[in-house]
Amino acid sequence: MIFGEAAHLMSPNGEGANLALFDGAELGRFIAANPDDVEAALLTYEEDLFLRSASVSGGAEELLLDPNALPNLVDFLTKHSTGGLHEPLKEEERK
Repeated sequence: MIFGEAAHLMSPNGEGANLALFDGAELGRFIAANPDDVEAALLTYEEDLFLRSASVSGGAEELLLDPNALPNLVDFLTKHSTGGLHEPLKEEERK
């Protein structure tokens, strides 16, 4: 069974964790609706999952599967960074 970023090709923006929680809840809902046939519940869940994942991927295919994926990802992360460990500390911050 796949959940979150494994099921949804996503840019690394944190949505995969949210989707994993939602996917787990949806799986439980499908199994509860069809407890006597878990296989049918899983198939229905997967159909729904892949329809949802197609609508929420938000261009991740272009970002992650492009021949220039690495520079595209670095550019994406740089543009969306709020500052962090990748920036060297200023002299006054080192004390």
